[in-house]
Amino acid sequence: MKSRRNQGPHLLDDAYLAPYAGAIRGRAEHARVRADELTGGRMSLADWASAHEYYGLHRTATGWVFREWAPHASDIWLVGDFSKWELTTRFKLKRVPGTDVWERTFPARAIRHGQFYRLEMHWDGGRGERIPAYARRVVQDGKTNLFCAQVWDPKTPYAWKNKAPAKGTPLIYEAHVGMASEEEKVATYAEFRDNILPRIKAAGYNTVQLMAIMEHPYYGSFGYHVSSFFAASSRFGTPEDLKSLVDTAHGMGLRVIMDLVHSHAVKNERDGLSLFDGTPYQYFHDGAKGWHTAWDSRCFDYGKTDVLHFLLSNCRYWLDEFHFDGYRFDGVTSMLYWNHGLGEAFTNYGMYFDGSMDDDAWCYLALANRVIHEVDPNAITIAEDVSGLPGCAAPLKDCGLGFDYRMAMGVPDYWFRLAEKVRDEDWNMHGLFFELTNKRAEEKVVSYVESHDQALVGGKTFFFQLVDAAIYDGMGVDQENLTIERGVALHKMARLATRALAGGAYLNFMGNEFGHPEWIDFPRADNNWSYHHARRLWSLRDNPQLRFKALGDFDAAMNKLLATTVRNASWRAGAQQLCAHDGDKVLAFQRGDFVFVFNFNPTRSFTGYGIRVPKKGRYRLLLDTDAASFGGQGRIAAKQVFPTDVVHEADDEVNFIRLYLPARTALVLKRGTR
Repeated sequence: MKSRRNQGPHLLDDAYLAPYAGAIRGRAEHARVRADELTGGRMSLADWASAHEYYGLHRTATGWVFREWAPHASDIWLVGDFSKWELTTRFKLKRVPGTDVWERTFPARAIRHGQFYRLEMHWDGGRGERIPAYARRVVQDGKTNLFCAQVWDPKTPYAWKNKAPAKGTPLIYEAHVGMASEEEKVATYAEFRDNILPRIKAAGYNTVQLMAIMEHPYYGSFGYHVSSFFAASSRFGTPEDLKSLVDTAHGMGLRVIMDLVHSHAVKNERDGLSLFDGTPYQYFHDGAKGWHTAWDSRCFDYGKTDVLHFLLSNCRYWLDEFHFDGYRFDGVTSMLYWNHGLGEAFTNYGMYFDGSMDDDAWCYLALANRVIHEVDPNAITIAEDVSGLPGCAAPLKDCGLGFDYRMAMGVPDYWFRLAEKVRDEDWNMHGLFFELTNKRAEEKVVSYVESHDQALVGGKTFFFQLVDAAIYDGMGVDQENLTIERGVALHKMARLATRALAGGAYLNFMGNEFGHPEWIDFPRADNNWSYHHARRLWSLRDNPQLRFKALGDFDAAMNKLLATTVRNASWRAGAQQLCAHDGDKVLAFQRGDFVFVFNFNPTRSFTGYGIRVPKKGRYRLLLDTDAASFGGQGRIAAKQVFPTDVVHEADDEVNFIRLYLPARTALVLKRGTR
């Protein structure tokens, strides 16, 4: 029998975690026991996570049934088109004896597809209009801005045509449907399907990550202040439109994941869950723990069984109903720690075990990963965790949380710190290699230069950070501009280095591959409700007279060249550093069959620069960031072959290839390529 160590790194193999082994095992045991409590040992956890099939409005064989969980309510009515918006006995719910569940059945003719409705909720000392917690379709009235649930029962259910592509290493294109158009408007699911999916496919990505899918009242929240967790945002179209988007992506060989926001909820009462049944503690913690003051939102109580039922069922719902292929969990750090990780540097392992963690939140995340992978073993889950929690991306069986990947959030921080605060002459090659490969042995990460986070109001895209105002009048292919030339070169080199050293998956935000300018800002009062910064300027990418096109072309070429590496065992083994010369600013490493050589020197080019390689042979140049077609100066002839020189050192033979390395240029070579 193979030893555990031979089966790969294990969380508890880390000697630094030995003092906390009991706590690590205790958390895993807590999740196991909690799962047994929830299911009673009578079913799988995934089967238990089906509250969405019980609560809410559903058609039955004889008509309709509606159910809602509201412990503190004294009376509840369905109010809508079917009741002429009046409180009527016919649409009054009844409490199921001995429970906190309210229920009513209706004949088939009583309710019709497309009608609008809400709840009228009464409790001791008060009342409120509410949107059902499990509503699957919620729309906003353009005149009053009020939200209403909508009966959604089309005569012909959506007919799925395509199966999801096989699971592989994700090359993720993070995207926002609403801002995907160049027009100053809210784009639709259909427009994204028809106009953007082909771009993503052509750019060489295999996974689309959709933001802002769960219904949210305020468009400018970027989808992170969710009100209706089971409703796809109606501002982009119908549920069938979203299904068609996912289905079409699958037919193109693209997997689709979505941002899942279980870290907090919008504080709105009428159209959210806050004070849903008149109490502040139905879904959320009571008192100060129930409020996220930094985000101005509500914090779930992950210890409550009914809250677990709600959230775990939500994990299942989007997989079942819309055929999503997994999730990026937003705000995992905020969920895990009572102080939400704010202001914490997490400089030692003891900080993960000092009582600052919400153990119920840890348990919930472990159970969520269990549900998701029971429902779809090919689903992927990604944790947005800045704390570096040991075990975040370790398997459940190894006492981890069970995420497939963790966001490598230190990587973009590192790139932006270099761009903003460190002179080019002072970039450290050893430090760069370390930062781009820094992860725990047992985990896989999603590496990226930038996501949407870096370009939100107050920030910039990476390219805009590099070139600033020169972007407005210096991007012509025939223009000479030293600032632009520097920015174009470093933009490509940063992406290639990050992609080549990624410890698992790779991510890019929509438009940043071609150096999208400026920042992201959604319509709000302070910008006079403008959509100017809530769109993507695709015409820049398509214009051959601008260097934006060259950047986009390089990104696609990089993805095409490295597309097969994700299935290569030697690639998965990681990178071997070949050279890190801080004086010359040269970094070289081998990964899989490829050799990557970077000259970050801002002024010096090198002739006959020797790079030590592990194997003798002929190395062919496959990609050159300085190629004229990629907006470079074209200083290197394409498709060159570099044979190794053998140098005798002591009793050993050492292989070198000797290269011309222009300043601010990266090369990709492959041994034995004809």
